[in-house]
Amino acid sequence: MSQERRKFDKYFQLMAVELSKSRGNNNELAKELGVRPELIYRWHSEHLEKPEGSFTGQGKARHTPEEAEAARLRKQLRDVEMERDILKKAISIFSRGDGKSTGF
Repeated sequence: MSQERRKFDKYFQLMAVELSKSRGNNNELAKELGVRPELIYRWHSEHLEKPEGSFTGQGKARHTPEEAEAARLRKQLRDVEMERDILKKAISIFSRGDGKSTGF
């Protein structure tokens, strides 16, 4: 049977990060808090990377409007490139011939 994932609220994660900054040993802190040391390291690095947007919950990062627009444009570019590649292949298939006309 699989264990259910534990969820930690934003306040708990922020306090763990602050405690890890003030203490030298994250392994002891992890034992006291009942979490894996890797979690504290990950929370710490996430908080350093984006202090205001860290620990959003449910694993979904919050994006600024500029980041959201950039992500949307990257997706649109991927879609257009895929369509272009499909059309290139279709043209090469239909233009291939044995010298006979494909007309009626």
